[in-house]
Amino acid sequence: MPQLALLYGRAWAALFGQLRRPPRAVCIQMVHSRSQVAEAVLTSQQKPHQEKSNFIIKTPKGTRDLSPQQMVVREKILDMVVSCFKRHGAKGLDTPAFELKEMLTEKYGEDSGLIYDLKDQGGELLSLRYDLTVPFARYLAMNKLKKMKRYHVGKVWRRESPTIVQGRYREFCQCDFDIAGQFDPMIPDAECLKIICEILSGLQLGDFLIKISWKDVRHEMVAKKGLAPEVADQIGDYVQCHGGVSLVEQMFQDPRLSQNKQALEGLGDLKLLFEYLTLFGIAEKISFDLSLARGLDYYTGVIYEAVLLQTPAQAEEEPLNVGSVAAGGRYDGLVGMFDPKGHKVPCVGLSIGVERIFSIVEQRMKTFGEKVRTTETQVFVATPQKNFLQERLKLIAELWDAGIKAELLYKNNPKLLTQLHYCENTGIPLVVIIGEQELKEGVIKLRLVASREEVAIKRENLVAEIQKRLSES
Repeated sequence: MPQLALLYGRAWAALFGQLRRPPRAVCIQMVHSRSQVAEAVLTSQQKPHQEKSNFIIKTPKGTRDLSPQQMVVREKILDMVVSCFKRHGAKGLDTPAFELKEMLTEKYGEDSGLIYDLKDQGGELLSLRYDLTVPFARYLAMNKLKKMKRYHVGKVWRRESPTIVQGRYREFCQCDFDIAGQFDPMIPDAECLKIICEILSGLQLGDFLIKISWKDVRHEMVAKKGLAPEVADQIGDYVQCHGGVSLVEQMFQDPRLSQNKQALEGLGDLKLLFEYLTLFGIAEKISFDLSLARGLDYYTGVIYEAVLLQTPAQAEEEPLNVGSVAAGGRYDGLVGMFDPKGHKVPCVGLSIGVERIFSIVEQRMKTFGEKVRTTETQVFVATPQKNFLQERLKLIAELWDAGIKAELLYKNNPKLLTQLHYCENTGIPLVVIIGEQELKEGVIKLRLVASREEVAIKRENLVAEIQKRLSES
């Protein structure tokens, strides 16, 4: 009987603990018997266990975790990309992960259906950003900026059917470089193509080709209303062609195109572009290709995308269809869509396909069995004897204060062999060893992990000696 009374007491306490001032409807329900209340409380306590048994631990569809090994590779790729952007004078910029929904609508054409909308959480309709270009245009218009060269690295979200094998996800990282402002024709465009070449060459992904087209020229040739069908068919033959400046010259001389002002202007700019690309030494990497069509509506002029070419040196690798690894183009009207007065700011930019490049590098490392260090630790602090934790802590503090990346085992009395094996397994190059003999003689033993060579260094000279050896390696 006391146990039953205790159960009832807990049941009433649980119920009244959540209801300081129960409303009338709740008070009416309280007339139920004590046994019913106790049963309800017990049932509510059992539900979490029932639900947990059916719970599956997984990441959302189209997303993934990145392991420490993967993060090392990813950061190396990003470091190379960002260093190239900075070399060309770009400033860093960041924007919110979500925008007002109205800022993103009607900017992407058919792709607008892939935008992730968020629930109204406070009077504003919001959407996750679809790319980094539209937020940049919004930033320029909002701050009334007429010129800017910027880079931006950040995640974007697209509600599409993901193909993880090909490096396509619903959440992924973009690396963008853009030049905004009114400049002489095709100079910024040529620099964007030069940047793509520098990045893809630096990443050593193999041979590549950048396909470029001119959106307005293509429209005039194959889509504009008013052209006789036979004329459209003849002009459309060019869509199957691709080449360099010679193809542009051939089209330039075609009377069917030279009579069209818009097409003629586009071809004139393309000819100028190839002159600049030749001066940059990258013309052989560029192919004029009118079959190229970028899906986003905001492009207004030159558009381009880079694709990797399979080479004989890569014959032992399995082909990985990842599509384009970089893309971009000119979007002169996008900023004006945000400006109340419609003032335009010409823009051109590029985006590096980090996820796709990452997939290629990952597969290549797997094929050739390459290993990755997951830490950058330079020195390990070890001891061969017991009761030396305090000395190890003092020593590692000296190394940290000197800017040296160092580690120790979180054990009071670790075995020396365990400590040395840890260094070999994780790739730490140097070990400093302190024990009774070293403490007595005022020295520290420095061990080179690769050769297992050991030398005694005076305690006061240890930091300088380590820095010297690290700079030489």
